[in-house]
Amino acid sequence: MTDSNGTAKAIPGATPRPSGAPKPGGTAPKPHAVKPAPGPDQAHPHPVVVPAVTDPSEWGRVDEDGTAWVRTAEGERQIGSWQAGDAAEGLAHFGRRFDDLATEVALLEARLAAGADARKTQAAAVALAETLPTAAVIGDIDGLAARLRAIAEHSEEAAAHAKEEKERARHEHTERKEALAAEAEKIAAESTQWKAAGDRLREILDEWKTIRGVDRKVDDALWKRYSKAREAFNRRRGAHFAELDRERAAAKGRKEELCVRAEELSGSTDWSGTAAVFRDLLTEWKAAGRAPREADEALWRRFKSAQDVFFAARNAAVSERDAEFEHNATAKLELLREYEGLDPANGLEHARAALRELQDRWDAIGKVPRERMQELEGKLRAIEKRVRDAADAQWRRTDPEAVARAAQFRERVAQFEEQAAKATAAGKTRDAEKALEQAKQWREWAEAAEGAVSNR
Repeated sequence: MTDSNGTAKAIPGATPRPSGAPKPGGTAPKPHAVKPAPGPDQAHPHPVVVPAVTDPSEWGRVDEDGTAWVRTAEGERQIGSWQAGDAAEGLAHFGRRFDDLATEVALLEARLAAGADARKTQAAAVALAETLPTAAVIGDIDGLAARLRAIAEHSEEAAAHAKEEKERARHEHTERKEALAAEAEKIAAESTQWKAAGDRLREILDEWKTIRGVDRKVDDALWKRYSKAREAFNRRRGAHFAELDRERAAAKGRKEELCVRAEELSGSTDWSGTAAVFRDLLTEWKAAGRAPREADEALWRRFKSAQDVFFAARNAAVSERDAEFEHNATAKLELLREYEGLDPANGLEHARAALRELQDRWDAIGKVPRERMQELEGKLRAIEKRVRDAADAQWRRTDPEAVARAAQFRERVAQFEEQAAKATAAGKTRDAEKALEQAKQWREWAEAAEGAVSNR
């Protein structure tokens, strides 16, 4: 393009000549196609032409007077005038301007292949194509026009594909948000794992923020579902912990009462009864539930301190009692040794008096350890049995009832023998035998009774 004086001037917005371009008038390689590596967003994998430096002499000329011409399928067209140098320099200048256009076309092809906004790419291609009939450049203008038409055609396909992909992504993202909303609703309705559930709801929110491309109206409705579920969960969790706080406050009051009772009992000396009460108090303590943590720990220390005071006193008393019982056991053992030679054969009445004395002294000594009781009592019972057996033997020897009973048995023997004699005299042999049998039985009983008396 030339100014009013016919001098060539630069086109506004024209890009610099690519580095490595040949000098004006030089020979350059023809344009060649380079196919980029396919990407995931590439709508149509057709080649993107990377422009090489054009040899303008193949597509136009600059006359000696500076008039510039370009050849197209419609014929040769004057494009301007060059007055800044010789014809070769002018030809190179208009060739570089063509290379700038070719670069813009290549960029549009690259944008289309990369999956950029197809509508914008199409509009840019159409706008650029409209400038070609008047462009002050020398080069394969028809080739650029064909490439721009191809960009516009493929842009339609790319736009449709992009729309399809957008719809697919929208559908997938909508389904994911629906799943997240449903999960949040399930958590809000069922979960009692408060910490884990709360953490999951926050994770859902973080994921929710990363999901885009959902229809605005649908997105708002799904957000309301999630938000409502989260609020319901927070209300239910808040109600749970409020109830827990009430229960812990009640437990605190109950445990304070138990502490007071424990402190009142800590000075008791009713060891057995109070120990049983403390066991009941501990059962009530466990059933009361947990108070707030710090209060619960302080109350337990208070309760246990009162309990320890009582049991320490009881243990001390038990230790003292055990020492006393052990001393009593030693005293009773010495007492048994003192009376182990007690013999009723040396005089029953003396033995009875000595036994009574032993029993009185035994009772006066007092209790012994439980584990030694059977041993000591057994030895005392042996002495008591010795005296008792001697007394029983003496009573049996002097028992008038036993003597009379033996005499009665002899009388019955005489009666049955007399009956047998009468029956024999009368010829009643069977009756005689029967009477003799009865006499024999009564004789055995009489002998046994007489033996018992005689052995006393």
